[in-house]
Amino acid sequence: MNPLTLIGIAVGLAMDAFAVSIASSIILRKVTGRQTFRIAFHFALFQAAMPLVGYFAGINVIHFVEQWDHWVAFAILAAIGGKAVYGAVWGDGDDSHRGDPTRGLRLVALSFATSIDAFAVGISFAMLKITIWYPAAIIGLITAALCIAGMLAGQRLGRRFGKRVEIIGGLVLIAIGITILFEM
Repeated sequence: MNPLTLIGIAVGLAMDAFAVSIASSIILRKVTGRQTFRIAFHFALFQAAMPLVGYFAGINVIHFVEQWDHWVAFAILAAIGGKAVYGAVWGDGDDSHRGDPTRGLRLVALSFATSIDAFAVGISFAMLKITIWYPAAIIGLITAALCIAGMLAGQRLGRRFGKRVEIIGGLVLIAIGITILFEM
């Protein structure tokens, strides 16, 4: 596979993770290095693993998964985005109860939701008989880099514009979910 093509695929797959990283850091307002690492690591891990899973699952599974994968991604992103908007608009100003999207099930759900399309890429690589290990590594590395950039950018936006950007961040998550529905 042409290296530029692979980089293009990796960047395309990482865009959802990049946008969610921005939205997550806006929701957090104060972002630590540990939170940035967790987002970058988990999103990259899922983005690298899903093509592997798709590659080895083969064509037999795609007909089952493609019927509902976009609905799962939409539901996860809409729920987390909706909660962010709700907290920004109707929250009491106490951030101690706010969920941290870089921890626990939220992090796993976001990682999964942003990497579902990488599963289909893995299947297409299997159909094209492209060795999967190198592309999976490149996809993971590019995702990690874009997630770090997204966390840093979102943190600056969140500090500068406060709750307005937090609302926008939540709406961006919902919009990504809706976009996934219309792409399928």
